[in-house]
Amino acid sequence: MKSFHLTIAKVGETLYEGEADSLTLLCADGQITVLANHEPYVAPVLPCTAVIYDSEEHRQDIVFESAGVIEVSNNQVTVIL
Repeated sequence: MKSFHLTIAKVGETLYEGEADSLTLLCADGQITVLANHEPYVAPVLPCTAVIYDSEEHRQDIVFESAGVIEVSNNQVTVIL
């Protein structure tokens, strides 16, 4: 599966930085899953548990205790909480 670069950060802390095959989280419009080469997208992120899969199909869950924003552009995904 193709991958994309993912950064998840909050003030003073990087929660995830690296390649990912998929990211699933809750946005204001509902649950979304981002895959490689996703169309450009910006949306508010709600508190949730984000699920990340890497190229070896390892799953990592990250709890978002606060709201934030996701930006998807040029095969790079940034979530700021």
